[in-house]
Amino acid sequence: MTTIDLEHLGAVRTDWTLDEARTLFALPFNDLLYHAQRVHRLAFDPNRVQVSTLLSIKTGACPEDCAYCPQSVRYETEVGREELMDLEDVISAAEAARRSGATRFCMGAAYRNPKPKQLEHIKDMVREVRALGLETCATLGMLTPGQALELKDAGLDYYNHNLDTSAAFYGEIITTRTYQDRLDTLQAVRDAGLNVCCGGILGMGESELDRVQLLHTLATLPQHPESVPINQLVQVPGTPLHGLPPLDPLEFVRTIATGRLLMPRSYLRLSAGRLEMSDAVQALCFLAGANSIFYGEKLLTTPNPGRNRDTELFARLGLQPETGRATEPAA
Repeated sequence: MTTIDLEHLGAVRTDWTLDEARTLFALPFNDLLYHAQRVHRLAFDPNRVQVSTLLSIKTGACPEDCAYCPQSVRYETEVGREELMDLEDVISAAEAARRSGATRFCMGAAYRNPKPKQLEHIKDMVREVRALGLETCATLGMLTPGQALELKDAGLDYYNHNLDTSAAFYGEIITTRTYQDRLDTLQAVRDAGLNVCCGGILGMGESELDRVQLLHTLATLPQHPESVPINQLVQVPGTPLHGLPPLDPLEFVRTIATGRLLMPRSYLRLSAGRLEMSDAVQALCFLAGANSIFYGEKLLTTPNPGRNRDTELFARLGLQPETGRATEPAA
């Protein structure tokens, strides 16, 4: 494998080779965590964690066929169809999130791509949430360049659009939109001046190489995503991926650590799947460079650790939530 000068890691690069990424991923576990924590401290307070809350503002009846998702209309799950939430209910949820210590409020809608009338309602939500002093994030499916600009003008701070997995494995997970479709949306979001939130899901049956390729794709975008959510598959009965063998927790930690080395100034978020993780695994993830979580008992439609459990874990680890508007270093 390629030789890397490990002592000089920490510079922001978008020209990583796949061999370099594979070399980092394959480091002895202790060496990998050591260098990840060292690089993490160059840009971040190692004892501060950015806290976000995620609300499903429109649930179910999605026409896409993402094999992991219970919101797809193609699968028989317990997730029902709910129309776009009323503005007042979204404001109430955002106020509750702020009281709980969240600094960013993320709104997710199960759309392939939002229609103009739907986007108008969501822009009103963005304005009202931002008026509360929270950062705003949305995930609404594919966007055109014009839609991205509209959301920017409404005050949206971040747009989430995950790549999910490697380009090679992608076709095993979803067929109703292409990998290039996702990259095009990311480019539209970036061109509009929005911060990019983009990551993937582990434990879908992908190989180690797929995990490295996902990280490599993210780290070689023209600009690193400001936020990189790393999800562990939450297996939902009725979806095609239900029943897969669970991912080795150390593989998850290894992915976080490699992501930290490849994208030293991006926030790495522990997203879905934390409920199934032990406190020890989460602690290793923070040591490996994760510095963002979702607060709240539900992420869109899947369960998440309650606020009390997270508060207790933070206390045991000596971690503190970031306060005020989170400012993320420019890549």
